[in-house]
Amino acid sequence: MRIRSFSEKQTFNLGKKLATFLKIGDTLCLYGPLGAGKTIFVKGIANGLGIPKEEVNSPAFVLVNEYKGKIPIFHFDFYRLKNTQEIITAGYEDYFYREGIIIIEWAERLSDYLMPSYYLAIEFKILNRNSRQINISSFGNQYTYILEKFKKRIQ
Repeated sequence: MRIRSFSEKQTFNLGKKLATFLKIGDTLCLYGPLGAGKTIFVKGIANGLGIPKEEVNSPAFVLVNEYKGKIPIFHFDFYRLKNTQEIITAGYEDYFYREGIIIIEWAERLSDYLMPSYYLAIEFKILNRNSRQINISSFGNQYTYILEKFKKRIQ
């Protein structure tokens, strides 16, 4: 699925709409360069789950932030990751057994053995100063279902 966003507000609202289809145990992997809108999108998801957008920040210096809402969010950011040992030390794998939604920014920095088997992949591309292309792909049946419902909601 391809979506074009023309503002931060539109990107935020896309995240907020996606949140209505997410449930405990879901994993989202976000890809894209700095400034592409990944954190704005996460703020929208969080807001859709009852978390004030002001509470959401890129966890670039701590690897993970936890937000409490209707469903907790475990927000990883691997931008400053030096090696995969840091992920393991942070307890990354333990979060998959907790009751919440996992969102991973800079998922391209995960090694194959740490990448989840099933997830929603969301890639952000900067087209120009005010527009982004957001490509969403599903890996696993539950994510295909989420993606189909989301498509209907935004059309």
